[in-house]
Formats: sequence, structure tokens, C-alpha cells
Amino acid sequence: MPDTPATPIASTQRRVGVVVLPGFSLLAEACATEPLAVANRLADTPLYSLVTLGLDDRPVPSGSRQVLTPDRAIAEDDALDLLLVCAPWGEAPASTLLVWLRRQAAQGRSLAGIGGGAELLASAGLLDGYRATVPWPRFEAVAGAHPRIRLSRQLFEIDRDRLTCGGGTAAMDMMMTLIATHHGSELAERVSAHFVLERVRMADEPQPSAPLAGAPQSLVDAVTLMEANIEEPLTTHELAEHLGVSRRQLERLFKKHLQAVPSRYYMGLRLQRARRLLRESDRPAGEIALVTGFSSAAHFSTTYRNHFGLTPREERLS
Repeated sequence: MPDTPATPIASTQRRVGVVVLPGFSLLAEACATEPLAVANRLADTPLYSLVTLGLDDRPVPSGSRQVLTPDRAIAEDDALDLLLVCAPWGEAPASTLLVWLRRQAAQGRSLAGIGGGAELLASAGLLDGYRATVPWPRFEAVAGAHPRIRLSRQLFEIDRDRLTCGGGTAAMDMMMTLIATHHGSELAERVSAHFVLERVRMADEPQPSAPLAGAPQSLVDAVTLMEANIEEPLTTHELAEHLGVSRRQLERLFKKHLQAVPSRYYMGLRLQRARRLLRESDRPAGEIALVTGFSSAAHFSTTYRNHFGLTPREERLS
């Protein structure tokens, strides 16, 4: 967590609108909204009042084909403090939505782009002159189309009244930082502990750069979940449940786009993390084994040697 002072919890309730558009990432939406709901419960006071908005009041299908029913449609008189825009990548936005977003910005609302929502804010001209980030597969396209944005490859950006993130679990890291800013680091750390997070990643950490350009959102979300859960790895079944797809569907996606089964790909991520720690830190190999999800140093050493051709000790000496 950032070094944010443990300020008293404010009694003012912030009104948060969550705009969901067809094809949005259910994972990213949940990572953005669940920390706010948990903050309410842990503080035992309604710090954040959430309302889900759609272009109309019909159910909105996510990228995994599960649907979310908005509380109501967007309206001229929406009185909000913060607006979270959850959208898929690269979709042409409706002109009525762009007009509504510009009006919200003109009225002083803080605007957050979640996943493809950041690109949508860019299309509305609402990120010009701001630091912002977008999901890395869309970086070049957005940089070329919107040169006035100060685009970065960071995990997330909070610049004045604009918040953007790389999607997936980066939305949770961004919201944890926002909670710490609003109500102090102590509450944010309690929210983090509720989700059993290894740690909250900082804004200036780079986005993962897995070879996923053009891959389906469900696969990108799966890899993001893996990268966020190295110390306590999820099973393939748990990954599929989080994403709202079947295990068989998830395995087909990995085979088609990454030529690997999920468990093998996950193991590669864990071993790459271990390799970086061996090369860049003085932590004991046994400790590195634990923080990369291995139950014993012996299992770690054997798996590492089978993957890289040398033991962790030899890696450190090389």
C-alpha cells in the first residue's frame, strides 16, 4: 500500500455510478466495485453508494456471456461523485454515451476507465492532457489515435479527477489506492486482507506483457488472475469459476492462443517470478519457494531444474 496516513473515516457518502456496456469484463467490473462494497461493511457505514447504469434498462451481457442488469439507464440528472466506465476493448461508442460522459465531466464528476472504458473516455476527449493508461494490447492504437494523452504503460494511473487502469485485477489495486486516499491506509489494508491479497500493487508497476494481443478477454483475465496469485496459486477450476467459463472452455483458449494447458502456463509464470527474485534479491531460496507457491524447497528445486536446466542455487551463482 502507498504510505498514506491513517486518516479518520469520513462520514460523507460518495455516490458511485457503474456504467456497463455489452462485452465488458465481469472480472474487471467486480475488481472495481467489490472493494468499495467491502469498505462499506468494514467501516460499518455507507462510504460508497453504488448504482449500476446501462444505455437502457435491459440486461447487459459481459464478455463471458453472463449478464448484469442495470439499476436504471443513464439520465441527464445523474448526481454522481465518481463514474466507473466498464467497457470492452476497441468498440465504437454510442454518440449519446459520449455526450453524456462529457456532460458528467463538465459537472465535475471524477471519471474512471476500467478496461476498455479508458479508451472510451479517450474517444470522448476526456483524457486529453491527463496521465492515463490502457490495457497493453491497445496501447499503440490508443497512442496513435489520441496523441494529447500522456499515455503510460503503468498498472494504473490516478491523475486529478481521472482514473484509468490496465483492466483485470489492476482495477482492484487502483480502487485500494483510492480508498486509502479517501479514508486512510488502515481501512484500505483491511479491505486488502479481506481479499487475501499477497499485496496491493503500486501504480508505477508495469503492466504484464504476456503475448496476448488480440486474445479473447477471458484469456487475458485468466492470465491477469494468475499473475496476481503467485504465492497461493488457483486451480484451473477456480480460475474458470472466477471468469464465468467452464474449465474445458478455458483449456481450449490456452491451447489455441498460448499452446499450453493452463497449469503449465501458470507454472511458467511462477518460475519466472522465482528467477527474478533469485537474480535481483538476497532472499533465501526456501523463502522464494514459499512466495512463488511451492510447498517445499525440494519441490521448488526439482521443478526449477527441470524447467531451466539448473538449480536455484546454481542460478544464483551463474
